[in-house]
Amino acid sequence: MSCSAPPSALCSTACAPTTTRCTRRPRRNFAEAERALQEALKTGLASAKDRANAHKHLAFVYCTSQRAPACEAAFREARHADPDFTLSRAETGHPQWGPVYKKVALAR
Repeated sequence: MSCSAPPSALCSTACAPTTTRCTRRPRRNFAEAERALQEALKTGLASAKDRANAHKHLAFVYCTSQRAPACEAAFREARHADPDFTLSRAETGHPQWGPVYKKVALAR
């Protein structure tokens, strides 16, 4: 049996081979997210918080893609855009980007 649910921009459909039930899982299209965030920054986001948020999500993409120097630079850009920028407690505790963020925060 094939999956009948169409994939969306954020989710893809996967069927377990032994069942007829489909499950949804996040689609990890980091390259597409990176391009969209860079384009948003290039075209000009109005508020400092929006710019910081875009840089934060770029940092997440970079860290998840094993690009620690770019991740660190994106966190610095987020701080530059909004000096009050911080990650939430849950975000700070993430094993991939938490240590990079803490390094940037301590260098302040």
